[in-house]
Amino acid sequence: MISLRNVSFSSIRVTDDPFNWAHTLEDIGFGGWEIVQEGQQVLDSANIRKMREVCETTDLAITIHLPFSDINLASLNQPIWEEVLRQLTSCISVASEFANVMTVHPGYLSPLGMQMPDLAWQQNVLGLRRLCDFADDFGVTIAVENMPRMDLIFGKAPDEMAGIIELANRGNLGMTLDVGHAHTNGALSEFLMMNEIVHVHIHDNMGRRDEHLSIGEGTIVWADVMTELYKRHGGCRFVIEARSLAEGQASLEYLRGLG
Repeated sequence: MISLRNVSFSSIRVTDDPFNWAHTLEDIGFGGWEIVQEGQQVLDSANIRKMREVCETTDLAITIHLPFSDINLASLNQPIWEEVLRQLTSCISVASEFANVMTVHPGYLSPLGMQMPDLAWQQNVLGLRRLCDFADDFGVTIAVENMPRMDLIFGKAPDEMAGIIELANRGNLGMTLDVGHAHTNGALSEFLMMNEIVHVHIHDNMGRRDEHLSIGEGTIVWADVMTELYKRHGGCRFVIEARSLAEGQASLEYLRGLG
């Protein structure tokens, strides 16, 4: 039986003001909220006040998705790479007031990185080490996310994700399993077996593109997936990543039907 208290909502539409609907999440049945540190969801001085109000008036479990637009942990442009780390660590520092699990994307190959992929790989691992060392002082776990089928990006295969985490070699580094991303790579069964998983993102697709469909609208066999997730990773938080609150609610209702 699925514990709906373990299911959070996250909106991938970061141009909408999330505080218009954040206080309704518990009424809908969500047990948590994952904030995407982009656009209107960035925890700046104005939003921190609103965020504290959410935490004071609800029992929502808060997790964080660190920014990813124009962020590349594998950048071989050293000043840019240092700025990426500065922005990510700044987000960790601010968001640690509210959350102790934060998801980050692995890096990707720039035009220069395509010519030196091994060096870009090393830079990606070094970046994760730096993030984890910084986050450890705040009691934060960094969860690096597996990526969808896209050219030039790290983290699409289970062995690649395991290698990143092993080489980074930090006790506060784990993996966010994105079920939809894994499905686009035809590797969901293998990903479900991984021991490094500490956090889970769930959404649907037709098996080729990262569509972020409502759960049940794609080709993922959710009854089997959720059974396996709860058997192996039942202590994790499951985050429905949806294009809208209505689609998130529909996904939650689908999960209820599986029970």
